[in-house]
Amino acid sequence: MKKLLTIALAAVLCLNVYGQGKDQIIIETKNTSLVLSVGGNKRVSQSYLGKKLQTSEYSQLRGGREVYMTAGMENQFEPAIRMVHTDGNPSLELQYVSHTTNKKDNNVSTTNITLKDPQYPVEVVMHYTTYYNEDVIKSWTDIKQQEKKPVLLTEYASSMLHFNAEEYWLTQFHGDWAREVNKVEEKLTNGIKTIESKLGTRTNFYQTQTFFVSLNNKSTETEGELIAGTLAWTGNFKYTFEVDQRNGLRVISGINPFASEYYLESGETFTTPEFIFTYSANGKGQASRNMHAWARNYGVLDGNGDRLTLLNNWEATHTNFNETRLVELFDEAKKLGVDLFLLDDGWFGNKYPRDDDKNGLGDWQEDKRKLPSGIGYLVKEADKKGIKFGIWLEPEMVNPKSELYEKHPEWILKLPNRPENYGRNQLVLDLTNPKVQDFVFSVVDDIMTKSPGVAFIKWDCNRSMTNAYSPYLKDKQSHLFIDYTKSLYKVMERIRAKYPKLPIMLCAGGGGRTDYGALKYFTEFWPSDNTDAFERIFIQWGYSYFFPSNTITAHVTSMGKQPLKFRTDVAMSGKMGYDIRTNNFTPAELQFSNDAVKTYNRISPVIWRGNQYRLVSPYEGNRAVMMYVSDDKAKAILFNYHMQTRRQDIFGKVQLQGLDANKKYRFKEINLFTETKSTGPDNDKVFTGAYLMDIGVTLAARNTAFTSNIYELMVE
Repeated sequence: MKKLLTIALAAVLCLNVYGQGKDQIIIETKNTSLVLSVGGNKRVSQSYLGKKLQTSEYSQLRGGREVYMTAGMENQFEPAIRMVHTDGNPSLELQYVSHTTNKKDNNVSTTNITLKDPQYPVEVVMHYTTYYNEDVIKSWTDIKQQEKKPVLLTEYASSMLHFNAEEYWLTQFHGDWAREVNKVEEKLTNGIKTIESKLGTRTNFYQTQTFFVSLNNKSTETEGELIAGTLAWTGNFKYTFEVDQRNGLRVISGINPFASEYYLESGETFTTPEFIFTYSANGKGQASRNMHAWARNYGVLDGNGDRLTLLNNWEATHTNFNETRLVELFDEAKKLGVDLFLLDDGWFGNKYPRDDDKNGLGDWQEDKRKLPSGIGYLVKEADKKGIKFGIWLEPEMVNPKSELYEKHPEWILKLPNRPENYGRNQLVLDLTNPKVQDFVFSVVDDIMTKSPGVAFIKWDCNRSMTNAYSPYLKDKQSHLFIDYTKSLYKVMERIRAKYPKLPIMLCAGGGGRTDYGALKYFTEFWPSDNTDAFERIFIQWGYSYFFPSNTITAHVTSMGKQPLKFRTDVAMSGKMGYDIRTNNFTPAELQFSNDAVKTYNRISPVIWRGNQYRLVSPYEGNRAVMMYVSDDKAKAILFNYHMQTRRQDIFGKVQLQGLDANKKYRFKEINLFTETKSTGPDNDKVFTGAYLMDIGVTLAARNTAFTSNIYELMVE
């Protein structure tokens, strides 16, 4: 390290506590040490976070910056918390009272630090859960008050981090519909940089709530010190990066307080969402693997379980279908060899049939014209074909042309005395209303009760909040954005209590919801409505920095002009599915696709649960290479994509990563068309892991645009 890395956080890593003095809290994960110090003024500061220290070195660390800076006192910078008391006093001081550490098991531990204001009955408890083997930390706060009347919260961060380094490099991800997670890296300079969302629902529409901060230099996949962070919150978020006059950096993470002043009642506790982060001294790749391991083990529903391959009907039919046509499509799913058929939008509504996106949303009964025999009939017919059946829902939304809108105008978020503002011809239901929560739960429950064979749900959310006003909240409109998200979680808790294992895909007009606040209720997410395989390389690459491959749904479609093999190879690097008219396939293409599904089923355990290594970035050239390696290093799967190559492109050997240097691996290309042989010069050869990592291999004989290779590595 060029300089001692000092990071003061509103977070504490904790598994084992060593040599703890009265004024120190020493906390560790497998590769990280964090030291908190209690000063003479009883304020808690962070003295160190970085590579693991020796026990004898902790006593040398003192001072630092306050971990949860308040407003209204001597702090001159952005605060983590701001409160206005019932007497109008806008100040807050937080002094150390006590701390406890609760050890759940040999890997997971939570430290709770209690702080109190010496003048007002206000208490803040900082919670820090650590995951020792994954090197991941989860931090959040409880804010409590016992004043006689409500106090006003205007800032309420989950975490504050302080850095001291020579330079700071921020990596963020931004986008729009069909161009999600574009990676941008920039040097932070004096002043404030903010990344935020004010969209209420579909919050990742423009900004993704993930980031890296690299210290001293830009980090690469394998080198550099950094923090990788994300907020587990399916609502408005805000990250503030402030470089001060002495080149210190503060990073504040939490709910966006925009239009969200919160009136905290006497005796009430305000709990902030969890900020999840990891420290890496070995570049972005290690940080990603830390996050992936944590997500599979703790962050995603059934994160280590299997996933279903599927055929979606949207591209084949859009909303123009009937049950006869759907049953015919079951045969196409069977020929492909996928596990499930997914019925998308357009199956519901009678008074206002869902023949386009202008009608019927909110009326969740089968369209009797299209499905006279009901969903249960489709479930049975699918079962006869040996496949499962899934269905699309958008239960948080409503069309003005719907029976629900006519019956319950008081259930809808819209401004009084203003024209309605539509997104995709629809409005958002007021989920803060318990009756609406009951309705949304019943949408799922009624389908599952009437047709218990339904095996999968795609949960969509196609618009953000605009012109939003809650009839239910009345004079507490500033609670809307926060209470909506908490209400969504209440509904999902009820669904998961009754249907704990039902696979549900998280979708929001593409990648508008991709966060760990939601993923504990969902098995996967839809990254983008852009399924062009060339574009998907960048989109899936961007998500891979923070999300494991088994959560990143990737479908083979007809979007784009790339060959079928290229589109299939791109989809196979995530959670593969299909949304394509297979009756247009040639016999050779159908055979290839059927074989591809079989191949994917065989290799998917390595892709879903292996350690990912990004070897060649599409941002740095005209190809992309990544690989997944099993925990025991006995198997690996490598993906090589040639994109818009040029004549002067010369692609040399690629050095692999993550293998056992002492083992011998057979390097063999898979997922080829029948009767097609690999042209890779190193195909079907045996190499030591050391050779593959130090010297590397040539992945293709020619660099032709939109060609691809998948290689399987097996220990001999």
